[in-house]
Amino acid sequence: MPHETLTTTLLEITIVGRFKERRDSSMGKHSAVHSGLFSKIKNKICFRSSTTDTGKGKSKSPSSNKVSHGFHLVEGQSGHDMEDYHVAEYKKKKNHVLGLFAIFDGHLGDRVPTYLKENLFNNILEEPNFWKDPRTAIKNAYHSTDKFILDNAMQLGPGGSTAVTAIVIDGKDLWVANVGDSRAVVCERGSGNQLTVDHEPHTERTRIEKQGGFVTTLPGDVPRVNGQLAVARAFGDQSLKAHLSSEPDIRYVPIDTTIEFVILASDGLWKVMKNQEAVDIVKPIKDPQAAAKRLTTEALARKSKDDISCIVIRFG
Repeated sequence: MPHETLTTTLLEITIVGRFKERRDSSMGKHSAVHSGLFSKIKNKICFRSSTTDTGKGKSKSPSSNKVSHGFHLVEGQSGHDMEDYHVAEYKKKKNHVLGLFAIFDGHLGDRVPTYLKENLFNNILEEPNFWKDPRTAIKNAYHSTDKFILDNAMQLGPGGSTAVTAIVIDGKDLWVANVGDSRAVVCERGSGNQLTVDHEPHTERTRIEKQGGFVTTLPGDVPRVNGQLAVARAFGDQSLKAHLSSEPDIRYVPIDTTIEFVILASDGLWKVMKNQEAVDIVKPIKDPQAAAKRLTTEALARKSKDDISCIVIRFG
């Protein structure tokens, strides 16, 4: 079963660093006993301290349209461990070349984003209807993955994670999905168009209240679900799940000559930068790794204190 596949690559620190300030950071960090499922993972992994991580790659299949990517992750300045994870890789499946890209922004511990990094794409691709109906497959996999996390909260802990995922099929079709506030922005004819939805508590107040929860808006703070979480949708978060959703927003984009690149980034970037500003920074930089690094550097210059994770995916 894909949900039960937790391999030794689950904490590839050279890819993901360590993890970010919990969204309800004003309430302190959660300390949990490393046991059961997670202990088996942890015991197989060598940890290496890292405050930044960067890299790039490209699709190598001559039969698909050219796709290249770069990523750069920077630990925040709040005195906590890095909490952003990412995926950036290519796979061949059923004679297709898939580009798989994601950012997972964890809170209340690292076990949920760690699990998502290793399993979410596998769960999507193993949905029986993926090739005929990617939208339904992505939706079903988000739901089933969240159910597994909740059913195994004793091992995976009480925390949660946002997610933004992008699947590029043969360099021709782009499927983007998200829960939470990590964002995807596409550059189309030079314009920055947001593909994802920021799932903020104040915009989903009606649903949250109908489900028995509430949204707080205190002076000097952002709106929070039940006074705790600053997003209205996430994986995990068992104690808040009655009032949260794991329903993804999903967008399809056909990749043609008008589509130049896509930016995936955690809220550490978007808190200090508008969509068009990010696009204008990336546009003249042809190397996607250099472009991702430039975005994080600019976010730091604008005093972002959060962890900052960026992936730039270029087409053509």
